[in-house]
Amino acid sequence: MHAMRAFGWGLRMIAALVFVFTATGFGQAISRGSSATRAADTPPVMTKDVNKDAVKPDTKVDNTELLRIVTALEERVKELETRLAAAEAAKSQAPMAVATAAKTSTPNSIVAGTAPAATASSGNAITPQVDIAELRKELDTLKEEQKKNSGFLGFFRDVEVSGLVDGYYSYNFNRPDGSVNTGRAFDAYDNSFSLNLAKLTLEKKNDLANPLGFKLDVGFGPTVDIVNGPGPFGGQQVKNLLQAYLSYVVPVGNGLTVDFGKFVTPVGAEVIETKDNYNYTRSFMFAYGPYYHTGFRGKYTVNSKVAFTGFLLNGWDTALDNNHGKTYGMSVSFTPTSKFAITETYLGGPEQAGDSRPWRNFSDTVISYVATDKLTFLGNIDYGTDKFVTGQKGHWFASAVYLKYAFNNRFAFSPRYEVFDDHDGFRTGLPQTLQEFTLTQEMKLTNNFITRFEFRRDWSNQDFFNKSVGNVVRSQNTLLIGLMYSWSSRGQ
Repeated sequence: MHAMRAFGWGLRMIAALVFVFTATGFGQAISRGSSATRAADTPPVMTKDVNKDAVKPDTKVDNTELLRIVTALEERVKELETRLAAAEAAKSQAPMAVATAAKTSTPNSIVAGTAPAATASSGNAITPQVDIAELRKELDTLKEEQKKNSGFLGFFRDVEVSGLVDGYYSYNFNRPDGSVNTGRAFDAYDNSFSLNLAKLTLEKKNDLANPLGFKLDVGFGPTVDIVNGPGPFGGQQVKNLLQAYLSYVVPVGNGLTVDFGKFVTPVGAEVIETKDNYNYTRSFMFAYGPYYHTGFRGKYTVNSKVAFTGFLLNGWDTALDNNHGKTYGMSVSFTPTSKFAITETYLGGPEQAGDSRPWRNFSDTVISYVATDKLTFLGNIDYGTDKFVTGQKGHWFASAVYLKYAFNNRFAFSPRYEVFDDHDGFRTGLPQTLQEFTLTQEMKLTNNFITRFEFRRDWSNQDFFNKSVGNVVRSQNTLLIGLMYSWSSRGQ
């Protein structure tokens, strides 16, 4: 009952704000939406046909079962080796035991035709009568089976396999031209059932004892096109590899972890995977910030409170460098208590195509505070400077505040407020101050199946948001429902 009341309270708050923000145009928007007919140029949500007989429930083997099989096989091999050794030892000692018994036997016992019986202790003790050939045959068979399966089963023992599917439906009350939501990162399409991202991940974690690791994220859907810009520098050739890097722990002190390849940016409070964020939609800070980098990074954890990370990169969102310079960076994470953490990141280097002279300097600060076991606060502050190709300087400043209140382990309510001041129009293409307010009601159907209902209002001090052909306005309001399913071979 408490959970349902909490869920209803969140939806009522969203509904009330929807009414306030859209009272003047809601009826007309709905009327236009119900009478209009969409062209069939938007691809439908990807679906998969399921053959009931294709996969039987009892044929599914998870990673835990694979580990159990490996362990049982190893134990059986050890047991047979022990029994075989005992059997061979008993066989070699049998003639000596018979001879000794003959010498110590009384004449009456010999006359009676009796002999001392060979004794055996309980458990795995073996008498000379055990068929050693059979033991050897079983042991050789198990060792051969162990050898054939060691590669496959060992891989799943060391490597975590996980995946996710993320989709949504969004309605924009502006009914924008081209059915595209202005300024949004991944919830780009209006009035369409849309697949956001389908991803498969292979990851081998590493440490000082096992220094070699890797991570591979293979993604499909509109997100991979948005993350990877057009052209050879934007990474279209490897767009489906959201992340692909090797990792090695150098045995220095507590261990210096060095990664090389393509990896997501350290910047910001939000990530590409929707399920790991508080809200479904991304902030302007995420949409107009970097998504990924290619190069080196090295992380050294001093202790449980302090960690340093250094970066040597091609630049922002580039698979290949677009100039002759490199981008350098440093990140410091400080966690004085289990409830409070702050991370400061700096990135600096030339980002203009074909021009290595002007530097882009960027600072990102993320602060998190766990007030109670139900209430968490999150803050993000960005400041950046760069030069246009004309030589004119530009700068931008942005900040966002997040809150998440978990009513229980199934329901959570998360508001977000953000200001993005693009003073010279360097990031958005228009000198303006953007603001947005988002309300998100989350409901977990299971631990790995999440739904989010969301209302968001964006507004600017300039005409920026598309409404119809040739009509640009200062605000847009959207309603959205998102569905996210994830799984892992190690469990959720």
